[in-house]
Amino acid sequence: MTLNIDKRDRADLFRQRLSWAMGQAGFSQAGLARHIGVNRSTISQVLTSGDARLPNAQIVGECAGALGVSADWLLGLSDRPERAADMVAASVTVSEAQRALIDEQIYNWHQEAKGYKIRHVPATLPDMLKTRDMLIWEYSPHLGRSTEAAIQLAEERLGILRTGELDIEIAMPLHELRAFARAEGYYLGAPAKMRRDQLIWLRQAHDQFFPSLRISLYDAQQLYSAPITVFGPLLAVLYLGSHYLAFRDTERIRILTRHFDGLIKEALITDRDIPKLLQDLEAMAS
Repeated sequence: MTLNIDKRDRADLFRQRLSWAMGQAGFSQAGLARHIGVNRSTISQVLTSGDARLPNAQIVGECAGALGVSADWLLGLSDRPERAADMVAASVTVSEAQRALIDEQIYNWHQEAKGYKIRHVPATLPDMLKTRDMLIWEYSPHLGRSTEAAIQLAEERLGILRTGELDIEIAMPLHELRAFARAEGYYLGAPAKMRRDQLIWLRQAHDQFFPSLRISLYDAQQLYSAPITVFGPLLAVLYLGSHYLAFRDTERIRILTRHFDGLIKEALITDRDIPKLLQDLEAMAS
C-alpha cells in the first residue's frame, strides 16, 4: 500500500524509519556509514536535516540493504518494512516429503492446526484412515525393516483423529475408491481381504467420527485436484511427491480453500451417501 503524503512529511518519515531500523539492526551512525561506504557526516545529515529533500537513490538503497528493510518502506511508499524477497520466502516454503506415512512435518502441521477445520485431498486413500494391513502393503517396499516401527509411530500420530479435536473434511475422486475395490491401477495386486477390511473400516470410521470427519467424492472427469491440505487459515500445502509446497499468505490460502470447497460443492457422493457406497464397494472387493 502506497502512503500518500507530501514531500516534507515523507522526508520526516524517512528519517524516523531510518533511525528506527538502525536501532533494530544495532547500527550507529558511524557503523552504518562504514557499512555502506560513505562519510559519517552523510548519515548524520540525513538523520538531522529538517528540509524536504531525500538522499539520493544509491544511499537509500544501500541503507535499506544494510538494515534488512525495503527501500519503499524507508521512503514511505509501503507500510511493510520487509523486502519483497523476504516476504515471499516467509510466505512460501518448500520442504522435503518423506515416503513414510505421516511424517514429522505433516504431524507438526496437524498439531499447529488444532481447533481449525482441515480440508484434505489425499494422493491415494487418506493415510489417517488406513488399516494396519493397508499401511504395511503400501509402505513396506519403501521402509524395509523399519516398517513395523514406522507404522507404530504413525498409528500413534494418526490417533489424533480419535481425540475429537480435529474437524476434517476429505474430498476424493470417486474412481480412486472404485479402483481400490477392484484392485486396479495403483492397487493392482492388493489382496481382496485387505481391500474389504479397509472399506469396512472406512465406513465404520465415517460412522464413528461423523460429523467431525466428512468424506465427499467428486468426478475426476469433470474436476481435478492435486493432493492438497488446507490447515484452517494458517497454511495450505501442495503435495508434489518428493516435496511439500506450503503457503502461509492469506490470499493463496483463500484460493486453495475456494478450490477445495468447489470440489465439495460439485461432489457426486456427499458425506451422507458415503456409507451406502462403501457397502456396495465392500461386495465388489470380496
